[in-house]
Amino acid sequence: MTFRTAALSHVGKIRANNQDSGYAGTHLFVVADGMGGHAGGDVASALAIQAIAHNDRPYDSVDEAEQVLSQALLEANQELAETVFEHPELTGMGTTVSGLIRVGDKVVIAHIGDSRIYRWRAGELEQVTKDHTFVQRLVDSGRITPEEAAVHPRRSVLMRVLGDVDINPEIDTLVLDTEPGDRWLLCSDGLSGYVGEEKIAELLAEHDDAAAAAQALIDESLDHGAPDNVTVVLVGVDDTDSSSTSQPVMVGSASAPLTFEVDTSRRGVRLPALLLHPLMTSVAEDEHFEPESEEFLRELIAEDRRRRIRRRITWSVGLTLIIGLLVTAAIAGYNWTQSRYYVGVVDGQVAIFQGVQQGIGPIRLSSVYRETDIALDDLPPFSRQTVEATINADSLEDALSIVERLERAAD
Repeated sequence: MTFRTAALSHVGKIRANNQDSGYAGTHLFVVADGMGGHAGGDVASALAIQAIAHNDRPYDSVDEAEQVLSQALLEANQELAETVFEHPELTGMGTTVSGLIRVGDKVVIAHIGDSRIYRWRAGELEQVTKDHTFVQRLVDSGRITPEEAAVHPRRSVLMRVLGDVDINPEIDTLVLDTEPGDRWLLCSDGLSGYVGEEKIAELLAEHDDAAAAAQALIDESLDHGAPDNVTVVLVGVDDTDSSSTSQPVMVGSASAPLTFEVDTSRRGVRLPALLLHPLMTSVAEDEHFEPESEEFLRELIAEDRRRRIRRRITWSVGLTLIIGLLVTAAIAGYNWTQSRYYVGVVDGQVAIFQGVQQGIGPIRLSSVYRETDIALDDLPPFSRQTVEATINADSLEDALSIVERLERAAD
């Protein structure tokens, strides 16, 4: 039997624990990427998933589903804040959440953070959520390109997250159409940060079975080193209202008993509203927050501006050095050619040339140094052929000696 829906989560090759959580139900599907490192990232994602999962039921309209899902994220945010109040050692924990509810031929999406939702249709993959990251703001404002964002040193700064950071965070919601044959991919950045969209689309096309496709995506992330946790929830669409052919399942931290133990030997974190979350790094570092303020945002933008200026200066200096070396080499090479001489023919007369016979495109590297009174026709046949083919000389004195011998031969 080919299942249309699957949920899988893997701790990755670097992390000590899995801070991701996922849920695949009948109508509701969610991915959460916990943050805060030792300060309860796993608790944050598990609490969020468990708080949202009870909304897995049929809905009469997309408006109802949109309102319920958005409110569910806000309620999860409140639960996280209350948990931190009861367990101050968890201060700084947070989580991204990307959720989807199917209602007939529509899907309702609620999203915060940098986990992603993609729609795969007819072999084409489309990202339908927008990352709430600092570099995405730079892309939106035209300061950098998406390609530059992928390698930006601040690509991990997250601007929105559920947790003890904002009592009323802004939740993105949208309603999109869906049709039989579509596949919806919800994933943490453990996948999207390390596996390109072209490869994701290729793997989805190769595997009809959702579980096999989800496993292939996680394996691909592992092949890239998987320094972060990776979670995949894959939803296939057919003609029924329900997208699941199996029992609802939770994966990652949400599937294990909650523990509020904290590694006190590790450095604590500050009350956050901005989060550093690693993307596309060779080694995943513990996430931590920074205080959100206009001053901090200005500092980040100023830092980015300084980085661009340094990069331009570095490129300019490097380019100047390269041009300088090329010009120096060209001058040195030209000077060397002008220390060479050879004997040839000009207008039927024997002449001494300065330079070399080769040229660079239309540029000649030789010129007539001295034209003699020796007519080419006055030379014996062998000497005439030799001069026509040119005679190389080691120096000007050598060239003058060759001319003297030709003059005697002409007599």
